[in-house]
Amino acid sequence: MSRKYFGTDGIRGQVGDEPITPKFVMQLGWAVGKVLARMDDGDHQGMVLIGKDTRISGYMFESALEAGLISAGVDVGLLGPMPTPGIAYLTRTFKNAKAGIVISASHNPYTDNGFKIFSAEGTKLPDEIEDEIEKMLDQPMTTEEHLGKAWRMDDAQGRYIEFCKGSLPWGFSLRGLKIVLDCANGATYNIAPKVFSELGAEVEVIACEPDGVNINLNCGSTHMDRLQQEVVARKAELGIAFDGDGDRVMFVDHKGEVVDGDELLVIIASYCRDHLGGCNGVVGTQMSNLGMQLALEEIGVPFARSKVGDRYVNELMTDNGWLLGGESSGHIVCRDLTTTGDGIVSALRVLSAINTEGKCLHDLKQRMTRLPQVIVNVPVNDKQCVVSDLNVQSNLEKVEEVLGANGRVLLRPSGTEPLIRVMVEGKQQEQIQMLADELAEVVANAASS
Repeated sequence: MSRKYFGTDGIRGQVGDEPITPKFVMQLGWAVGKVLARMDDGDHQGMVLIGKDTRISGYMFESALEAGLISAGVDVGLLGPMPTPGIAYLTRTFKNAKAGIVISASHNPYTDNGFKIFSAEGTKLPDEIEDEIEKMLDQPMTTEEHLGKAWRMDDAQGRYIEFCKGSLPWGFSLRGLKIVLDCANGATYNIAPKVFSELGAEVEVIACEPDGVNINLNCGSTHMDRLQQEVVARKAELGIAFDGDGDRVMFVDHKGEVVDGDELLVIIASYCRDHLGGCNGVVGTQMSNLGMQLALEEIGVPFARSKVGDRYVNELMTDNGWLLGGESSGHIVCRDLTTTGDGIVSALRVLSAINTEGKCLHDLKQRMTRLPQVIVNVPVNDKQCVVSDLNVQSNLEKVEEVLGANGRVLLRPSGTEPLIRVMVEGKQQEQIQMLADELAEVVANAASS
């Protein structure tokens, strides 16, 4: 069915603009409750957990969701500020929980917000359930005779902290390691420092004072400059940056160099292969650096690319039966540990590799040689028409011929903006910049004709 609200990662937009309004969100809570009530086993109406990041509009939308769910006769558990993967974890540990709802716009600024819904298994809702919710959103809202109740889970953060630490082998210690954490003034601010310090690390924090409007503001995994400077200035072994809702992670080594999701995946895959009984394969995306693919081939780990987006990464992991996947942005899924991208758990797995192999992060990242990559964003109105243009396709083939086996070229329509991203990857920076600029000009001409 054609969707009005749900995208590839829930519902998201600017606060105050439809559909990110209190009225719609109350209707959303009611629609979710009505659809989930149909799945009830008859013993109880079930429960929905609600968690949020630190943006100021979360208070408003938490109340609206709560009202809608209670109106539908569903009980509500309020978790407060929690990382997205923590909400997924708690949802699957409560046997009477029908779903978990995350109020967050991830790495976006505080002016945005959104809603991501997890199933009782802590995974993304199946498409057919989202379709049912879409249909219910167009129905008039009613109030059940038997209303739901709400309660606040006071120990939610503590439960998730213990889960994160429990993902490590017994006796694992970070003693002697100095770490700078960048919590993006987001959902990990009160959890990540405790996890790493309780494991014995010397922890120093930045961007760990959320005020409702500073989430992701020049900090976190999308703005690494400050963390790079702080790691070097404080003479730390490494730095770790999360995004606003805690499902992404990026590292900085002791030299102040960024270690992104592609490099982290190679480190984790190698560690799993050598110390955890093997790595049956890794899923990346169309935007994953070719150097990652070559590095995995060198160590004998199969690799496959999905479309961009964690939903598609997870789907391909499931189809292939693989346990590791992720994106360059640092959204990494360790399926043997959890059901969704988890910044803290992924960071701990990287630290396990460092600890076990006795090498610093800078040395471990050398297992992958990053190929130069150029991305040019071209504004267009009709993305599909431009991509299928014969002249565009002809020039795309010419670039592919020039690069041969030493590079890649990709035209990717943006899923959220009126843009086509022209990506060229290869061994020579000057060459790929020239090829990307030339192909972008062809795309721009097709868009204006």
